Amino acid sequence: MAEIVISCKQLTHYYGKRKIYENLSFDVQKGSITGLLGKNGTGKTTTINILMGYLKPLSGSAQIFGEDVQSISPATRERIALLLEGHVQFQYMTIEQIERYYSEFYPKWNKEVYYDLMTKLKVAPKQKIARMSNGQRSQVALGLILAQNADLLVLDDFSLGLDPGYRRLFCEYLRDYAKSEGKTVFLTSHIIQDLEKIVDDCIILDYGNILVQKSVKDLMAEYPGLSLEDIFIELTGKY
Repeated sequence: MAEIVISCKQLTHYYGKRKIYENLSFDVQKGSITGLLGKNGTGKTTTINILMGYLKPLSGSAQIFGEDVQSISPATRERIALLLEGHVQFQYMTIEQIERYYSEFYPKWNKEVYYDLMTKLKVAPKQKIARMSNGQRSQVALGLILAQNADLLVLDDFSLGLDPGYRRLFCEYLRDYAKSEGKTVFLTSHIIQDLEKIVDDCIILDYGNILVQKSVKDLMAEYPGLSLEDIFIELTGKY
């Protein structure tokens, strides 16, 4: 039986009287790429915040690597790389400077992955982050996440700011990297284009509940001739 890296059981959360979701349950298996997909406001970032222990659900529980997320150990937290909507701090630094800075905090740091991605995305090493577009800054954030060499990558709206060409390139790079290195990836997105080539399993959220929870292969077999984006629109309604 495959090892379970993330396990959520009967999560329920409200903001005031507004229900985000009730009884949300799912597992993420080791080595898989799982996508939590839904329109804005369906609870994707809320779920990330619960998993990271930043937010306590009204009820239910969640575990990562077998530990309750509300009391996760420092050793286990080191195994997790988190991207929250592509933000990069220290914007006065260059591409090279921020890589050296971050490397001091992560014992398993892999700068080759960082520079390989920067080369593919055509980001110049001497370029200052402050002079970059939002899309370029997102690319740097993604590189810094991969270089942490964590066992679990948690990517919240990872494609935010990336144009379609770079988004497609990064999706391909992420899948190759995760599969070759045995990484587990849990990502959220409301942009569904290109995800059918990267995601193994998907959870599609509506406002307040799960619409679909299954492998992408099985889901697409149920809707022959449709892309994952077409299926998403079919299930959730047009944007």
